[in-house]
Amino acid sequence: MASFTQADHLFMEEALLEAQAAADIEEVPVGAIVVKDGRIIGRGHNRKETDKDATLHAEMIAIRQACACLGGWRLPGAVLYVTLEPCPMCAGALVQARIARLVYAATDPKSGACGSVLDLCRHPALNHHLLVEGGLEEERAAYLLKQFFRQKRQGVDRKQQPTYNESEK
Repeated sequence: MASFTQADHLFMEEALLEAQAAADIEEVPVGAIVVKDGRIIGRGHNRKETDKDATLHAEMIAIRQACACLGGWRLPGAVLYVTLEPCPMCAGALVQARIARLVYAATDPKSGACGSVLDLCRHPALNHHLLVEGGLEEERAAYLLKQFFRQKRQGVDRKQQPTYNESEK
């Protein structure tokens, strides 16, 4: 089990805010931020439906912003915080960007590529491996996702989505 720092909790809170921003625009509630030297250098939330672009996952947007911020495609020493375990596309981008560490909230048993279904982040054939730690704020992230899909199935107006409440565990 990973031992998360106070800073990890604060940065995951920022990723959760991004996930809520995605839900607010009818996107699957996934949010991500990239941190380097204690500073947020990239942030994003899902925009696939909004912009009609399959590559606009939260992680991809955050990585693009981080690369623009630093002026290059390599992000050594950077940490990506995301509310859902990355898919194969996003895991590949983490490896390509040379991200040092990934911290995710909820595991994705259907398409997770950082240890669940696949493990691209630590695949022995790849030229870069990163530290992967999952489970930080897992319940909160899972709650956002479950509520989103439950309401989607029921045709509920997303603008009235309830917020996570510790007492509902």
